[in-house]
Amino acid sequence: MNQKNTQIVAALYKFVSLPDFAEKQAPLLSYCLEQNIKGTILLASEGINGTIAGLRQNIDAVLAYLRSDPRLADLEHKESYAQNPPFERMKVRLKKEIVTLGLPEIDPNQQVGTYVTPQEWNALISDPEVTVIDTRNDYEVKIGSFQRAKNPQTESFREFPEYIQQNLDPDKHKKVALFCTGGIRCEKATSFMLAQGFAEVYHLQGGILKYLEEIPAEESLWEGECFVFDERITVSHGLEPGTHELCFCCGHPISAADKTSPKYEQGISCPYCFDHLTPEKRIRQQEKWRQHQLQQAKQQE
Repeated sequence: MNQKNTQIVAALYKFVSLPDFAEKQAPLLSYCLEQNIKGTILLASEGINGTIAGLRQNIDAVLAYLRSDPRLADLEHKESYAQNPPFERMKVRLKKEIVTLGLPEIDPNQQVGTYVTPQEWNALISDPEVTVIDTRNDYEVKIGSFQRAKNPQTESFREFPEYIQQNLDPDKHKKVALFCTGGIRCEKATSFMLAQGFAEVYHLQGGILKYLEEIPAEESLWEGECFVFDERITVSHGLEPGTHELCFCCGHPISAADKTSPKYEQGISCPYCFDHLTPEKRIRQQEKWRQHQLQQAKQQE
């Protein structure tokens, strides 16, 4: 997809001390708007995290702008592509944490687990002595995960510490391997586990997305698809777009199988929100769906 108008989607993060993060907000937002970039960037005293989209030259300009700060000179990013702009506006937000664990004392700048490349990952998670844990939220895990991985069944990352404290023991679980979508959650998750006394803690470098990009399907231990936070919804091996869509009502990812459910009605409900839809909400949703269809029809005229 090398067309001139292709949208470059850049995902980036870095844990680094930014005591002046609030002062960076306005200039960064202004520069992104000048470059016609859309997306969201989070700034906190512990670092930066964001996903932005735009044309090639504009994305390159914003990345160069960010890296002009010596503290972000080695800022890494991952790229994917979209035919249409995946975001509607540009936001630069100030946060207490760039990924919310709820434990500000956990600092990945001080300690993190051992990085494992995608090429080394299969051997690690195939070792029966290694406990493999998916750090993502329950709905993401159900769409796809690695073989042998435990699902903590969390609704938010804040619940992860409690899951570890209740289910794992540093004396029994000597080797633990963690993974997440792009790697950022694991920075904090491994830092937390080391602080809890776990001796050997590993995490997948670059996350699931890097693994799917670099490991051929025939060698892969990944099963299903990977949820992503952009217009693709899910991706599979080679980062090819997946088969899931979002429910227009509740925003939950839905599969082809979900669409065969009697609880699925296009634009109105899916198996995940049907039971919470009151008659009043259903009427409002029907009107929203009708307005959406009219808007789409106008755009195609």
